[in-house]
Amino acid sequence: MKSRRMKGGGEVDALLMISTAGSEKEAGKVAKILVEERLAACANVIPGVRSFFYWKGRLCEDKEALILIKTMNNKAEKIIDRIREIHSYEVPEIIFFRVDKGEGNYLKWVEKMVKIKVKIK
Repeated sequence: MKSRRMKGGGEVDALLMISTAGSEKEAGKVAKILVEERLAACANVIPGVRSFFYWKGRLCEDKEALILIKTMNNKAEKIIDRIREIHSYEVPEIIFFRVDKGEGNYLKWVEKMVKIKVKIK
């Protein structure tokens, strides 16, 4: 994904990612890991999402929790890999949206939060 220029000349490399999980507990686990590992600046868990989809030839209806994740473009591939490792779904939902505009200080904060180095335990 290509960077976009913000008013005043700054680059916008922020992404909003969405994912779902089969329970609020699992969504919280995924969200917490991504923030702890500095792959995301912030993650919101929204429980009670009602999802309809086809899976293995069957129409399914499930309750899920939605996860909204704020991150930067350079973390996208690592997030994909990490979610694949920790998620219970065979094919987890991982969709990124480019952030074209946003409050400048918030976007700088997102960038700063994912740049901080993490001490591996």
